[in-house]
Amino acid sequence: MPHTTTSRDIVQQDIKTIISKIGKQAKVLSGKTVVVTGGAGFLGTYFVGVLDALNKNVLAKPCKIISLDNYITGQKDNILGLKFGKQVVHVKHDVRTAKSLPGPVDYIIHAAGIASPVFYMAHPLETIEVATKGTQHMLELARAKKPAGMLSFSSSEIYGDPHPDYIPTPETYRGHVSSTGPRACYDESKRLGETLCVTYHRLYGVPVNIVRPFNVYGPGMKLDDQRVLPQFMSCALQGRPLPIHGNGLQTRTYCYITDAMVGFFKVLLSQRGGEVYNIGNPEQEINLVDLADLVGSLVGDHVRAMKIPYPASYPADEPSRRCPDITKAVSHLSYRPTVALSAGAARLLSWYTSEYAERFSKDNLSRVQLA
Repeated sequence: MPHTTTSRDIVQQDIKTIISKIGKQAKVLSGKTVVVTGGAGFLGTYFVGVLDALNKNVLAKPCKIISLDNYITGQKDNILGLKFGKQVVHVKHDVRTAKSLPGPVDYIIHAAGIASPVFYMAHPLETIEVATKGTQHMLELARAKKPAGMLSFSSSEIYGDPHPDYIPTPETYRGHVSSTGPRACYDESKRLGETLCVTYHRLYGVPVNIVRPFNVYGPGMKLDDQRVLPQFMSCALQGRPLPIHGNGLQTRTYCYITDAMVGFFKVLLSQRGGEVYNIGNPEQEINLVDLADLVGSLVGDHVRAMKIPYPASYPADEPSRRCPDITKAVSHLSYRPTVALSAGAARLLSWYTSEYAERFSKDNLSRVQLA
């Protein structure tokens, strides 16, 4: 009887891919203590999962992994269905409050944040405080513990709506953003978070680097995330039209989770400090109409797109284009994403069909082109 690929199989294969590309560099983590904020979120869970797998397969001595999360948007149940080893410690903590930790801290991954527009509109003050107070508290922890490296998460949204002359957008572009607009709680707090990072690096030598992710997607994204790929796939698997807000001509590039995590680890382990890196896939900039067609082709011809007005819960001033220039990451880190959008989307859809099979009709699931 042929083996059916499960959602856990897909995640474990992806983690294996990540380790194959960063395993040699990651050996410096042997016996170290790593703190991950937002450890129950989409990206944070991958960090914990990769570190745990390194313990089991690569490191001579396991590292200790301390996951901090307040579970506002993360969830206590492991979203990837992984079984972590005893070196993983989960601590309920809100990074908006300072946290002291006993013993050494060798690496800090500050991934806590509220990234989905619908959710940061619902929690604007929390969004601001996590990106500012939370970042400063982690920088103070780094200042006290003197880790070998710290990674702080910013966002491609700090660029706002870039001028066409700056697409693909390099790290040197200063942004076209509003400090009072509907997205400011996220955009501007991330910008201030970056300022705090570079200030702590200059004043105190904190070895912090900043990443600006561009539309990372993959298994582990909740169906109600309300970002475009989960929303399209949720609707497609229910046989509902795919909702396109506005004219559908706004464009993005999308970076599959394995490519993104490789980039993040390369930045963390780079032995540099005070640097900012775009992490994303600059290939295949695509508008929402064509993205809907791509998702439809994976699910079946019965799926159609439908243009609708923006919901009241969605912030205005959506950038018209977003595409990273990753020249700096290529030059400094030899970072090169490899997963095409069609392959990554098929993989995410396969994960959804396995993870949430009970939610969808067998008729719709039978049409899915599995990865």
